[in-house]
Amino acid sequence: MKKHKSTLVKILAAMSLFVALLIVGAGVSCSLSAGNDNTNDNTYEQLKVFSSVIDLLEKNYVDPVDPKKLIDAAIKGMVESLDPHCQYLPPDAFEELQTDTQGEFEGIGIVITMSRGMLTVISPIEGTPAYKAGIQPGDIITKIDNEPTTDMELWEAVKKMRGKKGTKVTITIHREGVKEEISFDLVRAVIPILSVKSALLKPGYGYIWITNFQANTTDDFKKALEKLESTDNGSLNGLILDLRNNPGGLLDQAVSISDVFLDKGIILKVKERENEKVYNAHPNRKRHNYPIVLLINGGTASASEIVAGALKDHKRALIMGTTSFGKGSVQTVQPLNGGSGIKYTIARYYTPNGTSIQAKGIVPDIEVQYKVIEDTEKKESAFIKEKDLKHHLLAEPEAEKQKDEKSPPPKPEEKDTDLTNTKYGELDVDMLLHDSQIARALDALVSYRILGSMDDGRYDNK
Repeated sequence: MKKHKSTLVKILAAMSLFVALLIVGAGVSCSLSAGNDNTNDNTYEQLKVFSSVIDLLEKNYVDPVDPKKLIDAAIKGMVESLDPHCQYLPPDAFEELQTDTQGEFEGIGIVITMSRGMLTVISPIEGTPAYKAGIQPGDIITKIDNEPTTDMELWEAVKKMRGKKGTKVTITIHREGVKEEISFDLVRAVIPILSVKSALLKPGYGYIWITNFQANTTDDFKKALEKLESTDNGSLNGLILDLRNNPGGLLDQAVSISDVFLDKGIILKVKERENEKVYNAHPNRKRHNYPIVLLINGGTASASEIVAGALKDHKRALIMGTTSFGKGSVQTVQPLNGGSGIKYTIARYYTPNGTSIQAKGIVPDIEVQYKVIEDTEKKESAFIKEKDLKHHLLAEPEAEKQKDEKSPPPKPEEKDTDLTNTKYGELDVDMLLHDSQIARALDALVSYRILGSMDDGRYDNK
């Protein structure tokens, strides 16, 4: 009996200390005034029940049990019962998370989450082995190296998919609409931190792809923008900002990217349990007075949704594509004793109009499904045109004749490899223009400029 009481006291003391560490570590003040005596009493009673269960299992379970493992499992269950982004991180998992913040790691390059108990791909990171192999947002990872992921923890899955550059890992996925599972044999690579790619799609029309939000994303973005704006006549007629398959990242970078295109007003509201923080735009020394089309899809999540929401609410960009992922919450990570840690949600964020996108996502202004545009040369030849008619007139008979006689055949257009050369190699402009969403965005920008030049009052109804 004395031993039982001793064990009970030790467990209660340990649990009380753990709770105190959580409260202090999270920066939350806890008053022990008379007003919350009932709450403290109830918590203490529940801790007594908790310690009694551990003591009971330790003494009477059919096999010997480790109390520490039981407590770890209890903490895990407690934290993960809150929302899908809350995690208790044992030392190995916490170490993996710290690797993420270093800006470079070795692996296959996908962002994953646990959705309804299934290991689900949020998005592949552009240019990585997973991206090149064709892994898509929404794919469910069923096996890693033939090991089922059914009972696998998120951090365990991450650890298994990471590894030294050049080593192999096999990922098996289930994809909606596909009967058979698909296996990918991937070779791990270094996943770098650079996150901005850019290209000039045609004179006057720029394209920037932000693949994720790292510590240097805004600086890299401004450099890419400056380079695009300095081409041709020193200005842009329009910009395509691509945030598709961008899983997010650092909140401050999303705010500062938004601030580049906004001179005033609210960018973001972050509401904690008791406090609210508002991020406001600042006047820019350089104005970027051209239209923007911002591309999103189901892999656009978290920080990238902040940018899309801010520019949409301020009517600074036309949002095109498909509805985004819908992660409207903010997490923090707190280290604990023994090398473990806890990741938990501290706030929700709201767009400038006060809209929460949590579990809703950003709805595009114009919905455009993704597809690869096939070569239309053969399809175009099926239509009979004026030039195909026998004895058709030339536009300028003498000029056309002289041009045909004297002009050498045109040389293939050279690509500006210096502009598009980035961390994963070159952006192929021809391939970009075969992307239906990019092509539609470019059409929108060109149309805007043409229609704008027509707005001289000649077509007013009278």
